[in-house]
Amino acid sequence: MTRGPIQLDVAVSYGLPRKGLPGSASFRKWIAATLETRILRADVGLRIVDAREGRSLNHHYRGKDYATNVLSFPAELPKGVKLPLLGDIVLCAPVVAREAREQHKPLIAHYAHLTIHGVLHLLGFDHQDEREAIVMETIERGVLATLGVADPYH
Repeated sequence: MTRGPIQLDVAVSYGLPRKGLPGSASFRKWIAATLETRILRADVGLRIVDAREGRSLNHHYRGKDYATNVLSFPAELPKGVKLPLLGDIVLCAPVVAREAREQHKPLIAHYAHLTIHGVLHLLGFDHQDEREAIVMETIERGVLATLGVADPYH
């Protein structure tokens, strides 16, 4: 089992009924696996939202008028403030479910992948160019493999 950070606090909130959605223990496991060997202490907020809230957040923060699968908000701490706060991740349940169906993936595996993807964004990884995308996808594949989840890019 993945140990993860020595100290990890994951606050999960649901902006819609929780039925059929992963529980906080699953999200914590996926976040811990992503942070393994990368960071010792971390606080992460994770919110699961409906399409309306997802669209509103994506519009407000990215200027895009649609709900997207995952949004990441790295903590912007003032200079000199040393807290283990990494930031917040938002997953849009209807988009995640639709993508899992369209891509013929188990829903839980898609949630695991997108949670890991969001955490990597909090750590500063990106996929704006091909080189960055390859690095990020390689890390995602590796973390998912440790969890027994198939390669999401295959």
